[in-house]
Amino acid sequence: MKVFISADIEGVAGVVTTQQGQPGNTEYERARRLMTEEVSAAIAGAFDAGATEVLVNDSHGPMTNIIPELLDPRAELILGRPKPTYMCAGLDASYDAVFFTGYHSGAGQHGILSHTVNGFAFYGIRVNGIDCAEATLYGAYSGSLGVPVVMLSGDDQLKAQCAPLFPGAEFAVVKTALSQRAARALSPENARALIRSAAATALRNKAACKPYVIPGPYRLELDLSSVTLADLACGIPVAERVSPRTVAFTAPTMEGVVGWIGAIGAMSALLR
Repeated sequence: MKVFISADIEGVAGVVTTQQGQPGNTEYERARRLMTEEVSAAIAGAFDAGATEVLVNDSHGPMTNIIPELLDPRAELILGRPKPTYMCAGLDASYDAVFFTGYHSGAGQHGILSHTVNGFAFYGIRVNGIDCAEATLYGAYSGSLGVPVVMLSGDDQLKAQCAPLFPGAEFAVVKTALSQRAARALSPENARALIRSAAATALRNKAACKPYVIPGPYRLELDLSSVTLADLACGIPVAERVSPRTVAFTAPTMEGVVGWIGAIGAMSALLR
């Protein structure tokens, strides 16, 4: 039984500030260790429930956050960027289940450090009119491959936004949002225990989970952070200007949707 884990950092217990997600400071070093430990807990839970192979994709920011020597050695690890399909790099139809660890609610939502993919670039992302968190986007990409999302860990607002998308999935709620940058959290030890238990339960009950599918073809609408970024995006001939700050693209597949989001997010670096 093959399990794929996409690992983010904002939903990790003990992480509440942007500083903790940005390399180059002591708080980040603590946060990446906490992230690594939560991913290891998910790996352990997967093997507890009979997994034979686990692949982890580091999905946050520079995508070099997980500390390889501290990660459960039974898993393989994808690090670095750019890479195909970004937060789900390495996933294909041969996998039996997907876990999202350290995930969070989407742009414009309540929740710890809420955003979708790139908080600098995107104030909102919609696919066929559906307001998307990262779990929405990558859950739909997983679903397009026929692979269900069976476990998610993060804050209570992740569950509030995304539980309707993944009926039967286990949610390990490791913290409760008090504001966008304050939370009441489980201890790291208890958070890891909860994630390990949820991961094992999710795999044992994976038959209850169906792939989340957004039927295609796809219309992607991006509410951008500035008119200038929309001007840049509209240099792409197939872009449609919906409003001063909103551009749209069409794609035949969810892989194409993910690709457009990655391309515009990378383009936004020109304005930092």
